[in-house]
Amino acid sequence: MKEYNITVVRTNNPSILKFETNHLLTKGKNYEFKNIDDAKNSPLAAQLFHLPFIKTVYISGNFIGLERFDIVEWDDVKDEVAQQLVEYLNAGEPIVNEDMAPNKIAVTVYAEVTPNPSVMKFVANKHIVPSAYEFKNIDEAKDSELATKLFQFPFIKEIFIDLNYVSVTKYDVADWDEITMQLREFIRDYLADGKEVVSEKALSKTADSKIGDIGQAKDLDDTSQQIIDILEEYVKPAVASDGGNILFKSYEEDSKTVNVILQGACSGCPSSTFTLKNGIETMLKNMMGDKVNEVVALNG
Repeated sequence: MKEYNITVVRTNNPSILKFETNHLLTKGKNYEFKNIDDAKNSPLAAQLFHLPFIKTVYISGNFIGLERFDIVEWDDVKDEVAQQLVEYLNAGEPIVNEDMAPNKIAVTVYAEVTPNPSVMKFVANKHIVPSAYEFKNIDEAKDSELATKLFQFPFIKEIFIDLNYVSVTKYDVADWDEITMQLREFIRDYLADGKEVVSEKALSKTADSKIGDIGQAKDLDDTSQQIIDILEEYVKPAVASDGGNILFKSYEEDSKTVNVILQGACSGCPSSTFTLKNGIETMLKNMMGDKVNEVVALNG
């Protein structure tokens, strides 16, 4: 039997907390329950509504999202809730009766241009993956059925998938005017069918990577950690809005050089490498003084 672990993850909304699991909870579907009557097809959600501070329950591929009423703070109850969830899941209790559940969220997808003329961002109205995945070719996409199917379009060069969007990089032989509608409908239909975007194996790799990152972060010097914090808080949200991602690679103390990796729409963009490099460089110099001399941006 599967053994479940829970990782508590904060969101941009202080009222909502995510409880991420190391195994899939649903068959790629997403459910939202506003009250205990809504939750008649989800024994797990129904049990959660017995907690007086629970306002809304979201159950997705590998996480349970909980919205609270203001009568409590998450810091006071999150550990107890996480423990209850672990005990419930490890007892093998049912999560959602998916064959009966009518609460599948309707999927909409819209296309959004990015600063990179070779990349189009297809944004869904729901979370589709817990973190970022980059696929440079079909061999790398073996853990993502969606990416594998997208690579069967001859004009697709690279794919980057993050929380609620898919960034597609095309070859120059195709024009966006000719292929955008086709790709948008394909991605929308795929998500509406409730298929998994990335496999459980890929989710496990991500969880292991996060654990490794946490361990590695403990070994980083204070300057590197400060740089990571600045990138996470100030740079990543702006980059994500353009369909890309930025990763800290290293800090060279002797030369005061910061190395970062660009992914998604930022990777290979004619303008974003220069713009990001100089924007990040200016920000880090302003916030960290003489600790930073240069930022080197590498394409992922």
